[in-house]
Amino acid sequence: MDLKGKTVLVTGSSRGIGEAIALAFAQQGANIVLNARKPVSEEMTNKLTALGVEVETILGDVSEFDTAKMIVDKTKELFGSIDVLVNNAGINRDKLIMRMTEEDFDATYQVNLKGSFNMIRHALPLMLKQRVGSIINISSVVGETGNVGQANYAASKAGVIGLSKSVAREAAARGVTCNTITPGFIETDMTDALSDKIQEQMMSQIPLKRFGKTEDIADAAVFLSKSDYITGQTIRVNGGMYM
Repeated sequence: MDLKGKTVLVTGSSRGIGEAIALAFAQQGANIVLNARKPVSEEMTNKLTALGVEVETILGDVSEFDTAKMIVDKTKELFGSIDVLVNNAGINRDKLIMRMTEEDFDATYQVNLKGSFNMIRHALPLMLKQRVGSIINISSVVGETGNVGQANYAASKAGVIGLSKSVAREAAARGVTCNTITPGFIETDMTDALSDKIQEQMMSQIPLKRFGKTEDIADAAVFLSKSDYITGQTIRVNGGMYM
């Protein structure tokens, strides 16, 4: 897919990986729809519009089915289509399972997995009608490996992988692809706040001996969107942490 002039909707795009993904697509000439629950900074929107593309922000919680529909409907109203959907919105409520509450589990599931379903459910009919489109779901390395204190997060992210494969099979006949990216440890505000000892422990698990950058995930998303013959795949961007 040639991305110039296409419409790319990125959920959870106010900062971090989502912001990097939006910027990478804008650099390819795509118009960008940013989605978040809280207002996106003017600095970010200015950075995108400086690239000569159209940028719109639609606030809303993707974990709510009707809100997801509103986000898709408004995007169609503004741009006429959705060519690429990147489901990046996510939260974590990390606790050992013996201390995890029902609310901890449900809240994580609602955003990470159901939020992806909600957006796909409403965007996919547009893509099927267009007979072209790319859906990219951001999962996590722990969705494949599991992790202490992240049973809810790992379960939700593993679910995203299964969701992606099923959507890929259903949508393939109409030329729509669906893939998953599973980031490893990525340099974000969250990793910056960790102690040196914890960062060293995390680094010891990575053969390439460095954390990934948000741009590494963004580059993978752009790559997948441009391919019309890669679907149902899980692309691991983790420095060799899980092979």
